[in-house]
Amino acid sequence: MRYNFDEIIPRKNTGCVKHDALEKFFGRDDLLPMWVADMDFRTPDFVMRALRERCQHEVLGYATASESYWQTMQSWLTKHYKIDSRREELHFIPGIVAGIAFVIQAMTQPGDAILVTTPVYPPFLNLPQSVHRPIVSSPLKVVDGRFTIDFEDLEECAKQCSLMILSNPHNPGGTVWGAETLSRIADICYRHNVSVIADEIHADMTLPGHEHVSFSTVSSCAKEISITFMAPSKTFNIAGLGSSVCYCPNEVLRKRFYGFLDGLEVANGNIFAFVGAEAAFCEGEEWLQQLLQYLQGNVEYLRSYLAEHLPQVRAVLPEASYLAWLDFGALNIPHDELRQRFLERGKVALNDGTTFGGNDYRGCFRINLGCPRATLAEALGRIAMSLE
Repeated sequence: MRYNFDEIIPRKNTGCVKHDALEKFFGRDDLLPMWVADMDFRTPDFVMRALRERCQHEVLGYATASESYWQTMQSWLTKHYKIDSRREELHFIPGIVAGIAFVIQAMTQPGDAILVTTPVYPPFLNLPQSVHRPIVSSPLKVVDGRFTIDFEDLEECAKQCSLMILSNPHNPGGTVWGAETLSRIADICYRHNVSVIADEIHADMTLPGHEHVSFSTVSSCAKEISITFMAPSKTFNIAGLGSSVCYCPNEVLRKRFYGFLDGLEVANGNIFAFVGAEAAFCEGEEWLQQLLQYLQGNVEYLRSYLAEHLPQVRAVLPEASYLAWLDFGALNIPHDELRQRFLERGKVALNDGTTFGGNDYRGCFRINLGCPRATLAEALGRIAMSLE
């Protein structure tokens, strides 16, 4: 079956954040939304079919994950990421942001510092600070159009911290961390007694020519200190179902974290989270391969557009997923003016780079490429017009 990723699907007034929260976050609702990290593609037919079939049984009571759900999760992790998990090492999570918040509460105390590499997905910064855990940031460098880690700085930062939140692949920019990079991170964190949350929500969306390496698999040190989160939500555009899974092979960490979840009963799951995820991982291979090819086409379209129309804009283009990082600094336009131009002239909504790590990222914005190519073309045209 050939899937149509060029289809334009109206989403406004469906209760989606991307469209219906524009007024709240940007002060106007007439914008082309290129911000929230979900895709504008139709959720796969096999997922929708499974949800509809479950609805035919018209009792929606308390839910529990079936044995086939867990077997499906384990098979996917083994096949794609060489994670040979035991059932007791896995736990359902109602979303990865929630999972990270739970780890912070379960594994740290107020005042404990948490390590991140910036620029980074804003909840990595906001969640710890909201519960009085200071952030220690190790800035990434851009080398040959991709993010790289300053390991000397990372080691100095790790000495101050008890927990690291690792984005693997990285968000924003979609940089795929290789095995050597992950091994060095694991070695540093192990020596300084820093546990690692590995957010691997974009792992399934590693683009052609690249390979995702799961943090827990790179060394015995990594396996000992890691709590890994994965999900079908970004991959199959089912974020609204709140379905994620956690893998924790270290028994001490596992008992502490899973005991926290079970004690508070905050991660029991729901009918549609289980049904949707199982259908996605059972039947989604062909759909996913077609999606990745389409997203790679969008990345190449962005690359070509910038080269032709906006050569001064520096970009970190995705090696995984669909979130590109654009640096407009060479244009010498103040950040606040850039933001206003995009909103008022171009009427396009981008993620403000300063929310990914503060004023170091003035002049930077994140753009979502998970959309039909016509939408991307329209957005880039509006951005270029804003800068004239």
